[in-house]
Amino acid sequence: MNYLRRRFSDTNIAANLPNGYLSGLGGEDDKNQQQPAAAPPRGTSAPSSPARSMPPGGMAGGRDGERNTTKTLLVIDDQHTDWGKYFRGKRINNEYEIRVEQADFSEINLAAYSDTGTMIDMQINRQGTKVVRSFRPDFVLVRQHCRGLDANQDYRSVILGLRWGAIPSVNTLLSIYNFMEKPWVYAHLLQIRKRIGKEKFPLIDRAYYPNHKEMLITPKFPVVVKIGHAHAGLGKVKVENHHDFQDIASVVAVANTYATTEPFIDAKHDIRVQKIGNNYKAYMRTSISGNWKANTGSAMLEQIPMTEKYRVWVDAVSEIFGGLDICAVEAIHGKDGKDYIIEVNDSTMPLLGENQEEDRQLISDVVLQRMTQVCRAGASAAQNINPHNAWRRVLVMSGLSTDAEPAEPQTSAKSMTGFLNLGGSASAPPSASSSHSTLPGAQAGAAGPPPADEDQAESIRKLRKAFSGIFGEP
Repeated sequence: MNYLRRRFSDTNIAANLPNGYLSGLGGEDDKNQQQPAAAPPRGTSAPSSPARSMPPGGMAGGRDGERNTTKTLLVIDDQHTDWGKYFRGKRINNEYEIRVEQADFSEINLAAYSDTGTMIDMQINRQGTKVVRSFRPDFVLVRQHCRGLDANQDYRSVILGLRWGAIPSVNTLLSIYNFMEKPWVYAHLLQIRKRIGKEKFPLIDRAYYPNHKEMLITPKFPVVVKIGHAHAGLGKVKVENHHDFQDIASVVAVANTYATTEPFIDAKHDIRVQKIGNNYKAYMRTSISGNWKANTGSAMLEQIPMTEKYRVWVDAVSEIFGGLDICAVEAIHGKDGKDYIIEVNDSTMPLLGENQEEDRQLISDVVLQRMTQVCRAGASAAQNINPHNAWRRVLVMSGLSTDAEPAEPQTSAKSMTGFLNLGGSASAPPSASSSHSTLPGAQAGAAGPPPADEDQAESIRKLRKAFSGIFGEP
């Protein structure tokens, strides 16, 4: 009895019970103690009312309900750029809002499952405060190198986890993974040069050494030795003679990595050609500090006209690894008047000059376009498994209908009910409520013997197989 009094003591339940309903549960003391509970004021919500505990969309659980109206974009980048402002107010198909979660690789932990996808656990520090967030991303923008200079900065495990969950991204996770090793990228650039010719794609010649033991053949000096997977001007040494070359080989031995060599080009200036979506830009960078590496020290940057030659370079590069939405080509214009392509970058490329704000806006436009395409593809897939379309495919396969478009769903369901009942083992679909079959001689709800005609029996077997594949075995 005490349990019942405690159970019905909640104001939300007691307020909706008839007057005096609880008075018979106890004695006189209970009657005197039991007071009618006041209903909450109109227009307000009680602490456990559905208006406050149910998220928008009517689904239990804040995250699940929110996912009905929002799409989560994970931006992998440092905190120097606030990517949230570039997506603020934008919607996908005028239906989904975009919620931006931003972190660098070192702040991301994840777990990927074959049935539920990839879950992100993000631990970030904001103004001295540790913030922990868990979510399932719908899309990823990668703006940070997933490999650094040492083993502690190798985040390919994060890329693998994102790929495990089949999360779409810009650039694609396939291309991000392929860009982890520069010799691998150069091998694909060689294929471009062989396909369109060295005149149209002037890729610099380069030699590859898997370890220091192979660095025995002396190249033509001077050369530039690049050690391991370094970028931004790091790990590059200019070697003038074979004595220095042997010293560098010993450094490669300590580093326990590969090395590449390429002829030293006395450069007049560097050329940078970038492509973001359908937008092209070309820059010229001239060193003013006297350093042979124009991307190190002080340099003067100038935007130059986009020529057809530069467009051929970047368009050819944008086709590797299944396509690059964002890419850049780095080249050297030598004092001999020739151009030499030395490197390509993907979506992690640095932005240059006075157009950085415009370039970030262009990147956000590319991401929004790709997210829209993904949502439309998902909607098309959902439409393809619509039950009415499934009925149409079953009817056409069974020979009951040859129309391109199905008739009324109820008619199709009725036809299917009678046809399945001929075999006596398949269940009628829930929507089929007809009491008469549309097939001649068939009685709905009766399990008759299989037809004698072999063609009709074969049709029934095919129909049962298709029906069980769509709705599951009964």
